[in-house]
Amino acid sequence: MAESLRGGVIGAGVFGGYHAGQYARLPGVTLSAVLDPHPERAARVAVPLGGRAFHELDAFLEAVDVVTIASPATFHAEQALAVLAAGKPVYIEKPIAVSVADAETVREAAAKRGLVVACGHQERVVFQAMGLLDLPEQPILLEALRHGPPSDRSQDVSAILDLMVHDLDLALTLSTAEPVTAEGEGRIGPSGAWDAARAEVSFESGFTALFDCSRMAQARKRTMRVVFPSGVVEIDFIARTFKNSTRFVLNADFADTPAAKDPLGASVEGFLAAVRGEAPRPVVTADEAIRALDLALAVEQALEQG
Repeated sequence: MAESLRGGVIGAGVFGGYHAGQYARLPGVTLSAVLDPHPERAARVAVPLGGRAFHELDAFLEAVDVVTIASPATFHAEQALAVLAAGKPVYIEKPIAVSVADAETVREAAAKRGLVVACGHQERVVFQAMGLLDLPEQPILLEALRHGPPSDRSQDVSAILDLMVHDLDLALTLSTAEPVTAEGEGRIGPSGAWDAARAEVSFESGFTALFDCSRMAQARKRTMRVVFPSGVVEIDFIARTFKNSTRFVLNADFADTPAAKDPLGASVEGFLAAVRGEAPRPVVTADEAIRALDLALAVEQALEQG
């Protein structure tokens, strides 16, 4: 692997721009290339950051050492397999794929070649900065709300795979128990998919998690309430604040940490550290991303049946 990694981004939308900016600013990596079917869009992202624009995958892959996939979710698995076949580690924005079978194929391809696969569930970084991942208690109840106004982004998937999947991943991270049932109700919106939904997931331990997501709201709202045996933690992800009545000390100054200020940057840094062998794993592994996807699809199935 080259001493200074050449970073490439597939997808020149909003998130592609964010990822390109990370490769341009982080030490030990440069933004080399941006790939998009529309060359002018790729150029708008790449050129100001010192990279080149591509619209052909083979030429793009020759110009990079590591790749971020920030294209629409329905292309994630296909593009990840092409990247891995070329011998490049890959960071895939969430969801890792739109089917568990495709996601498992990506995981197997990476394992066969000994390549790193990371997935972009960046809220994990915020939980780590707060100290929530280190609590010695299991949660009893979780209530998560994730609302946003209509957007052109991620219209190829439902709000469950677009928004709720973040909170599903966090619930799976907090609990060592496995989910056993999922129930829900939702609303089909302008995208033709589930644009708003509520779900209840029960775990083997008796832990219950309630999720409410919408991309038809008037304003952004991201909150979570987690009940533990010793108290409650209430989080406002937008304000970067929390209230804690448990007996455990959390980091009251977490919002001032570099990770909480830039979760995407911390997640990409974790990916690059794993690629270089400086860390044993990225922030979110393929296995963990598949668990979140599997639960998200179970919620979608519950909506269809309900």
